[in-house]
Amino acid sequence: MSNDGFSVGGSFGGSFGGAGYGSGQTPGQTPGQASARPEAAAAPAGQPASGILDPQGHAVPGSGAELIRDVTTQSFMSDVIEASRQQPVLVDFWAPWCGPCKQLTPILEKVVRDARGAVVLAKMNIDEHPEVAGQLGIQSIPAVIAFKNGQPLDGFMGAQQESQIKAFIERVAGPIGPSDAEQVLGEAEAAREAGDLARAAQLYGAVLSMEAENGAAIGGLAQCYVAADALDKAREVLDAAPEAAAKDPAISAARAAIDLAEQAGALGDLAELEARIAADPADHQARFDLAVALGSGADRQQAVDHLIEIVRRDRSWNEDGARKQLLQFFEAWGAKEPATGYGRRKLSSVLFS
Repeated sequence: MSNDGFSVGGSFGGSFGGAGYGSGQTPGQTPGQASARPEAAAAPAGQPASGILDPQGHAVPGSGAELIRDVTTQSFMSDVIEASRQQPVLVDFWAPWCGPCKQLTPILEKVVRDARGAVVLAKMNIDEHPEVAGQLGIQSIPAVIAFKNGQPLDGFMGAQQESQIKAFIERVAGPIGPSDAEQVLGEAEAAREAGDLARAAQLYGAVLSMEAENGAAIGGLAQCYVAADALDKAREVLDAAPEAAAKDPAISAARAAIDLAEQAGALGDLAELEARIAADPADHQARFDLAVALGSGADRQQAVDHLIEIVRRDRSWNEDGARKQLLQFFEAWGAKEPATGYGRRKLSSVLFS
């Protein structure tokens, strides 16, 4: 299992593999009685269970596809054990009073939808249906167990990050690839890097129509406004960001980019700064101001060089201001920006040489 100390035990193996659920028996039945599946779990009359999904991974009405379902003790055999012979089924054991369950559920559901039918999610309220959790030996919730080919395969306990859940699903069902939102986000990033701000903004908006709390899309849209020198619009985008996305690195980067743009806008004539540096290479303030102006535009590597020169000459200048400005550059530019990697290497070289 995915967590130390988490194991599937108890009487599960015997009950589901032998004379219990394995033979179609539910609690309270005598051997030989069949388990009846609730009508709600079956496909409506006249509608085949084709398993058709739309591009977002939602069931097409009438297709019979059920990516997320509630299960009971009585329907467990059909909705989990038998269903897992067709595709892996994740069983989420939860309870209404469980705080971590409330954190996990929306993330788990999102990743399952993004998997576009690679797995099915079955949700079991252990307050109403404690028998299966007891047979599995589950003592802590939330607990998620993956079933495949009628048997428990893997599992985890506690709230998990989206990336961890995606990795878990891929261990169970194989690679699932990027979600639709991730694909559009990649196109948006490429358009922004190419300078096509209008298309990038449109694509970021499309991502947000699918995932309103997508921090990367919010930050990217704000960066488009920064690049277009529409700082007020960029602030509006960030101020409207949902609380759940507020700490996303892309949003922090956008805020840093706004700060840089504001600093650069107040600096005036760059030719004058260059002349001051030529006359006095130790004019750190002129070199610093020029670096800020260059860093908010396209000459990022040159901006790095000027700040590195200040650090090399006098690191203590302005309370280590040059190094701190470099760190702000790195945050605003992002880890993928070539100038960020260049700057980190140069900074390490001058600090540890």
